Amino acid sequence: YSLAYACLKLVNYSFFFWLPFYLSNNYGWKEAEADRLSVWYDVGGIIGGTLQGLISDFMGKRAPVLVFSLAMAMGSLVGYSRSPNDKLINAVILATTGFFIGGPSNMISSAISADLGRQDVLRGSQEALATVTGIVDGTGSIGAAVGQYLVSLIESRLGWMSVFYFFIVMTGGSVVFITPLLVRELRDMWRDRQALRHQL
Repeated sequence: YSLAYACLKLVNYSFFFWLPFYLSNNYGWKEAEADRLSVWYDVGGIIGGTLQGLISDFMGKRAPVLVFSLAMAMGSLVGYSRSPNDKLINAVILATTGFFIGGPSNMISSAISADLGRQDVLRGSQEALATVTGIVDGTGSIGAAVGQYLVSLIESRLGWMSVFYFFIVMTGGSVVFITPLLVRELRDMWRDRQALRHQL
């Protein structure tokens, strides 16, 4: 989760910090307009975090929801990199991107840290819970910090399209790091389903 969050927080924070500049620089929009439009990314993230959290609570599993959302995020990043010079279309794709990137980012930083703290090894130890949360969030912050430098470097040398390719690769990295957890949770779901079938 820590490594997945490092990749994801890199993308999420890059959007937070670079989006107004990108909108102004790439489309020639006024800074005030770019600032107002960038809010749609946050709106998508808030809605995404809430809905994906509810779905994962209902399922009792986090990884399947995360992997599905991150796969969709890669597609939305491709779509957003090709967004036309139209504020309405840009806002819709931006909110969609926020939904699929901000949602998993919020879930890893909050719900999953809480889940980890409820494991048998850590149960009843506030210090261990704080340590686990610190490791997840701290690793994510390292990824975010490195990302700010890399985005600037890639944009200045290769252009904005390469920055989006970088975001897609980092989102794919999150999927790779969550895959072992996905396999384990799917196996648990299959085992529970088989047990229920035998009871019937």
